[in-house]
Amino acid sequence: MERQYRFCPWCATPQRLKVVEFFRPHPAIERDRAKALRVSHYLGGSEEERHVRFSVWEETTSTARVAGAVSLDEAEAERLARFLADPAESDAPSDTLADTIV
Repeated sequence: MERQYRFCPWCATPQRLKVVEFFRPHPAIERDRAKALRVSHYLGGSEEERHVRFSVWEETTSTARVAGAVSLDEAEAERLARFLADPAESDAPSDTLADTIV
């Protein structure tokens, strides 16, 4: 079956398994009020299929659209989870982009 199909065209079986959650922006940051973060965790059978995708959605007067997106492999997603759980315990390498932004 072609990868373009999210569901089997004959029996409607999902071709990709994922868990999706939306996150609201910080209420005190005005410029982010019309945005949301969508996180999709793809649970495929192979390592290549498993990943976490982050997308920023912007709501305009008539519709919502994706402003940008990035996918992380499972190892980077786990590193992000550790960073969010306890930034002081982060094992991020010192040469990452985040370490250069102040």
